[in-house]
Amino acid sequence: MTTANAPVHLSGLALRLIRDELITEEDAKAATQAAFKEKTPFVSHLVKQSIIGAREIGYAASQEFGAPLFDLEAMEFDGEVTSLVKEELIIKHHALPLYKRGTRLFVAVSDPTNLQALDEIKFHTNLATETVLVEEDKLIKFIEKQLEATNTTMSDMLDDDLENLELDEHDPNAGGMEASEADIDDAPVVKFVNKVLLDAINKGASDIHFEPYEKVFRVRFRQDGILSEIASPPINLAMRITARLKVMSRMDIAERRVPQDGRIKMKVSKRRAIDFRVNSCPTLYGEKIVLRILDPTSAQIGIEQLGFEEVQQKQFIDAINKPYGMILVTGPTGSGKTVSLYTGLNMINSPDVNISTAEDPVEINVQGINQCNMNVKQGLTFAEALRAFLRQDPDIIMVGEIRDLETAEISIKAAQTGHLVLSTLHTNDAPQTLTRLANMGIPPFNIASSVSLIMAQRLARRLCPKCKAVVDVPKEALLEEGFIEGELDDLTIYGPVGCDACTSGYKGRVGIYQVMPISEAMGRIIMENGNSMQLADQAKLEGINDLRASGLNKIRFGFTSIEEINRVTKE
Repeated sequence: MTTANAPVHLSGLALRLIRDELITEEDAKAATQAAFKEKTPFVSHLVKQSIIGAREIGYAASQEFGAPLFDLEAMEFDGEVTSLVKEELIIKHHALPLYKRGTRLFVAVSDPTNLQALDEIKFHTNLATETVLVEEDKLIKFIEKQLEATNTTMSDMLDDDLENLELDEHDPNAGGMEASEADIDDAPVVKFVNKVLLDAINKGASDIHFEPYEKVFRVRFRQDGILSEIASPPINLAMRITARLKVMSRMDIAERRVPQDGRIKMKVSKRRAIDFRVNSCPTLYGEKIVLRILDPTSAQIGIEQLGFEEVQQKQFIDAINKPYGMILVTGPTGSGKTVSLYTGLNMINSPDVNISTAEDPVEINVQGINQCNMNVKQGLTFAEALRAFLRQDPDIIMVGEIRDLETAEISIKAAQTGHLVLSTLHTNDAPQTLTRLANMGIPPFNIASSVSLIMAQRLARRLCPKCKAVVDVPKEALLEEGFIEGELDDLTIYGPVGCDACTSGYKGRVGIYQVMPISEAMGRIIMENGNSMQLADQAKLEGINDLRASGLNKIRFGFTSIEEINRVTKE
C-alpha cells in the first residue's frame, strides 16, 4: 500500500511528462499518490485537477510509446461493442471498447501503461485487446455518452412506462395513505406531471413550483436562481395535478389543511437517480406544491468548479484539513452552502475518519458519511443529534444549521475538544457571523478559541461562453461600481446576449466568496466584544476580499456581468 513515506513508483508516462517539463518530479509523485488514494487512473487525476491538459498528455504518450494519437470524435465505432465489457470495468479503468475485428477488441485508453485495464478486459471478454490512444477529456465524454446509450433513459420510454416512477417508500415523512388506495387514474395528468419533472432535470432547474390561483394555475422552474413560468395548465386540472404529486411523494391526499413533506425518487437511468424533496402548503385557492431537485452529483463537481479564487481555495482547504476547530458557512437560502460543505467533506472523506452529519433534511446522500435526518416531532433536534454523535467517537461533524444557543454551545464544545465541526448560519457576511454568535449568548472567549474560518457566499449566474459579448460601459459608471482608475484601460466587460445553448445569456452559476480565516488580531477584537464593523475593517487590513470585491473579480475574469453582480451583492 502506498503511504506518504514509502517510495513512489512512477510510470513510464509520468517520467515522460517530467522529461518534457510538463510536470515536476515532486508533483508527479504527489499526483501518483493522490490518484492511488482516489482509486482513479493517473491520467484522469491530472486532467481532473487541471494539472496538465489532456492534449499535452496525449502527445507525450504518443511520442513515448510510438502509438498514434487518435481523435475519438472523428472515429466511427460500433456502439454495441460497449456491452461486451462490464460497466464497472469501463468506469474503473477509463477504458472504452470501440470495435471488434475477429478475436481482437480495440479499446480506447488515455494511458497505454494501464496494463491492468487491458488484462481485466481480456479476461472478461476472452478477446485479445489492442490499445487505441486517445485524449482523456474526450474519452470521459464518450464513456458517459456510450453508457447512457446502453441504458434505458426515461426520455426514451413509452408513455405507459413514464407513469411508473420509482417512489421512496421508506420516507419517514410519508402519509398514512398508500398510493394504491388513492391512485389518480388520469393519463393526461400523469403524463403532464412526468414531463414537467423530466424537463426540469434536463434544463438543470433546482426547484419546481406548482401554484394555484383564483383563475390560473401556473408552473415555474427556478433555473440558475431565477424563477420563470414554463406552463399554465387549465385551472380545472389543479386539484388533480396536486393529488398526483401527493400520491407520488407518499403524502396524505385527504389532508389539505396543513403543510406536508414528502419525497420522490426518479430513476433517470441505471446509473443515475434524482430525488425530489416535496412540500405542500395550503393557500387561498388550493395547495401550492414545491419540489426541490436533489442531484447527488452536485456535491461531486470538485472544488475547482465552485468559483474560489486561488487564495480563497487554499484557505478553505487548509481549514478543512485541520484536526479540530469550527468552519462556518453563511448566506441566504439557495446560495450553495450545502454544496460547499459537501465538497469539503468529500475531500476528507476516507475510511480512516468517522464523519457524521445532522441535517434538516438530508439533501445529498454520500457513501461513507453517517447522515441523520432531524425529526423535531419525535424529539430528534440538532442538539440531541450532536449529543449522540459525541458518544460515537466522531472525527468530523457537520450540523445543518446553528439555530439556537443549545446547538451553538454543543458545536463549540465539540470544536474545542478535538473535533472538526462544519455548520451554517444565516447572516449577510462573514464578520456579522461572529457577532451573531455573541448575540446568541456564546462567550467571546469560546468564539475566538473555536472558530477557525468563516465563509460567506452567494451564487451569480455565469455568462454563456458561446454568446457573451463585450459591452461598452462608461468609465464613470465603472468607477462607481468599484473598479480602480488604473485598470480601466485594460478592462474588458462582458454582457449577456442569449442563444440556443443558454437562458437569457446565462448558463450555470459561479460562487462568490468571502473567505475569512480567524487571525489573532480578529480573536482579540472578539475577546474585547468588538462589533462586526471592527472585524470587517480588520479583514480589509489583512487583504480579505468582501463579497463585493470578489464579485468585481468575477467581472474582471469575464465570468459574469455587472448587472448580475449588482443583483447578488449590491447593498
